[in-house]
Amino acid sequence: MSPSFRSTTNLLDLLQQNAIIGVVACGMLVMIVSGGFDLSVGATGATASVLAARLSGETSPVLVILIAIALGATVGCVNGFLIARLRINPFVTTLGMASVVSGLLFVATSASPLPLGGGTATFYAIGLGHIWKIPTDFVVLLCVAGGVWALLRLTRFGHYIYAVGGNEQASLLSGIPVARIKMLAYVLGGSMAAVAGVILLGQTEIGQPSAAADWPLSAIAICVVGGASLNGGSGSIPGTLLGTLLLGVVANGLNQLNVSPYWQPAVTGAVVLAAVGLAGLNRPD
Repeated sequence: MSPSFRSTTNLLDLLQQNAIIGVVACGMLVMIVSGGFDLSVGATGATASVLAARLSGETSPVLVILIAIALGATVGCVNGFLIARLRINPFVTTLGMASVVSGLLFVATSASPLPLGGGTATFYAIGLGHIWKIPTDFVVLLCVAGGVWALLRLTRFGHYIYAVGGNEQASLLSGIPVARIKMLAYVLGGSMAAVAGVILLGQTEIGQPSAAADWPLSAIAICVVGGASLNGGSGSIPGTLLGTLLLGVVANGLNQLNVSPYWQPAVTGAVVLAAVGLAGLNRPD
């Protein structure tokens, strides 16, 4: 219906626009497979973005990126400790952590955005650059997805994550270090949120404290559309990538057809409900 949708420029823009949430969804998938989820990925990503902007003029871009990822891993580690060791519900834990991290970020920045202080070329290359005409951030997504796929499918840790998400009690009785596995899953999820925050900084050149508020629910929706079960124990990276592109195509197509932005969340929600409903009908009893 829209000839411009099929243009090379629009299709490349589609990849670039959905790379960030795709990276977040890859980390979210690991946590969902393990039997949990994380509502603090948005706050973590925004904080990593602001921290990277703050440090960008004081040290090398590579070190700034590593520090930002370390911040994400730390938040994920705290989430994992509270969930795995103290047995606090993932919803309560991550929702509370989102409030804590966002509150501290607003206090530290007075809710004001921070511009890049240096390394602009490096961050621009990450967020808006191209490699053989392919957006760099989409290449980052493919690298992240490939790494997570290998981790889940080719390592003992990956098999343990599926086992823990499928039946935590049986996994514990089988000798699997359940608490450690769940903590590592949240560390990985927090790290991916920080990577997404760095990409966001490269696209906007501003660390925005109020950014990324919609990341948690969007990432969960992508994983569910991609076939992951919120009960844990199932889900795949190919499905997550397809879910990312499906919801991205829906949003892009609605924009191409000049559909009111007020209708777009309703259509996206209907797609999510339809996908979950079909999965339920096709699942054997």
